[in-house]
Amino acid sequence: MNQHWSDRLMLLPSSMHAALPLLPDHSTHLILFTRHSIRHAVDSEGRAGYGVQLSEEGRALALAWGDYLTAQTGRCIVHCMSSPIQRCLDTATLMLEGAAVHHAAATHRIEAQNLEGWSDIKDQHLTDQVVPQSLLVEPGSFVVDVRKIAHIFRDQGAVTFIDRFVKNQLEGMKHPIKGVRDILMLLFEADQRHTGHTMSGKLTLVVSHDTILAAVIAVISGHFRVQSDDWPQMMEGLFLWFEARSQVSIGDFENSILHWIWRGQHYQLALDQLQVD
Repeated sequence: MNQHWSDRLMLLPSSMHAALPLLPDHSTHLILFTRHSIRHAVDSEGRAGYGVQLSEEGRALALAWGDYLTAQTGRCIVHCMSSPIQRCLDTATLMLEGAAVHHAAATHRIEAQNLEGWSDIKDQHLTDQVVPQSLLVEPGSFVVDVRKIAHIFRDQGAVTFIDRFVKNQLEGMKHPIKGVRDILMLLFEADQRHTGHTMSGKLTLVVSHDTILAAVIAVISGHFRVQSDDWPQMMEGLFLWFEARSQVSIGDFENSILHWIWRGQHYQLALDQLQVD
């Protein structure tokens, strides 16, 4: 690791370094589903509102991580999705900028996952390269009725809120398996855009929030609980990919196997097992 990378990457969670030797070969389309980079300190009650931006060290880390990731893996970022909250957009943009040092073909199109009903994000200045959709804002894709849950999220804090969500204890939220399946389907559709193309070494970058990642990890792992030790750090994420069970099942979400690497361990789950009872 050269000095340019090492100084900045000292702040990268160690789990991300541990994941790199476990990645599949270049014939597999890979997705990095990550929390945004380091942001400024939160308010006095521990809440990070939508307006909290990346710190200077967070910006430097995202740039260096994009550079280092592509150099170490030999992969090119061909697709990028992000929550429209500015710290996520900035993380995605800076990682793409770092990646472009090695791959001029790296995408500069960022799809921002939006959510109607959360007025705080409606004034975000999104470029023409951003396509509004419906997922990845916290607690975004999991919400059915924001009026029933907004005060719980505010009063109990993120960890308790997501723990109660994955235990299916919150009115106004989707069933946790349904909420996580919706996100996995979004990622599966991104995967299908690039699987089977002639160019190898493809990577999709997806930038979201700790709440979204924590819930996804809890559900696909079958734990259905979230504690402080489970919580993703800033710029920590999971690498994941989809495997068809057979040639006949290529393109079939239900008959695919989800693989993911989280904190130095490789896991897998047959998606037909992830069903609401």
